Amino acid sequence: MHRSETYTGTGECPASKPADSIGLDSPPGGLSEDQGFRISHLQVLDEFGQVDEQWEPDLSSEDLTRLYRAMVLARAVDDRMLKLQRQGRIGTFPLSVGQEAAACGPALAMTAKDWFVGSFRELGGRLMRGEPIENLLLYYNGYEEGNGFPGGDRMLPISVIIGAQTLHAVGIAHAMKLRGENDSAVVCFLGDGATSQGDFHEAMNFASVWQAPVVFICMNNQWAISVPREKQTHSRTLAQKAIAYDMPGVQVDGNDALATYSATKEALDRARAGGGPTFIEAVTYRMMMHTTADDPSRYQPAEQLEVWKKRDPLPRFRDYLTAKGIWSDEREAELEAETKQRIEDAVKAFESRTDFRPDAPFDHVFGTTHLGVEEQRAEFLGNLRKESSDA
Repeated sequence: MHRSETYTGTGECPASKPADSIGLDSPPGGLSEDQGFRISHLQVLDEFGQVDEQWEPDLSSEDLTRLYRAMVLARAVDDRMLKLQRQGRIGTFPLSVGQEAAACGPALAMTAKDWFVGSFRELGGRLMRGEPIENLLLYYNGYEEGNGFPGGDRMLPISVIIGAQTLHAVGIAHAMKLRGENDSAVVCFLGDGATSQGDFHEAMNFASVWQAPVVFICMNNQWAISVPREKQTHSRTLAQKAIAYDMPGVQVDGNDALATYSATKEALDRARAGGGPTFIEAVTYRMMMHTTADDPSRYQPAEQLEVWKKRDPLPRFRDYLTAKGIWSDEREAELEAETKQRIEDAVKAFESRTDFRPDAPFDHVFGTTHLGVEEQRAEFLGNLRKESSDA
């Protein structure tokens, strides 16, 4: 179905090349004495916006436009939130710049009956699933209730604990299988750093044992805060970690929205048909800081960043849409104005709220009243009153 180039465990891994079959329907790994193992690498749309038409997914103009609009919106929301954070109007948050295709492509492949189980860098996918921008602003301003919203029945809240959501995803998938929900599956997002956590390996093991309908998407952005991917694991690919759990594993160009869509759709179709779990490694790059509390210039090589800027998912997809006659400069200008207004409306709604209690976070530390927490609450409120009177 797709174009693939095989990577064997005895050779070098392609950086970003197309492949002859994603291989999700074949036994994982393809182990042999001579070859070691095989991991397919998928790229449909290259960094110049050139598509291999033979392997281009059958998507309507409406779906392609929706995908691009979501990536643009995610980039613009990140940019606005960074300004708000620097102005002291929201708290620390993680940015998703450069990783839009790795979240939006899979979200497009999902149906309303599928579960979205994310970590904290899938902004575009969350927006596509209906999460309001205002809620994100509330959450990153310390209002925990912003992490949930009406209609988000099949989307778990942001998970800051690295790798913890993988266990939740498998539990949901197993429950759906027991209930006979054969038209549903789970998509679980994680980062490259999560593959070093015990929770991840337990989740992979149980998913395989139970043949749970779950798709793991590892957004390999090359950095786990300041730890580079090569210090995270000696494995030549992260996708090969699927082999130990006897599940299909594939590596895709994570900056290619068509590749991330195609790989996810194939894996979801397989999961719903009873074929069990799949592991997808989306090779991408974090082009901004880990969070706004981070300074990537202290560890991220400038030349590496420049290379990845040329692989930015947005320009390549815009070039692709323009070549198909779907997009134009006029439509781009309209989208820019519309996006800006949408974000400003969300900021205005967020900042017009006056029902916040400054000590609300203390309510949620424990399920019951705790003396130590109450002492801290009193100290916090006392300091606020003092600062107010001094002003």
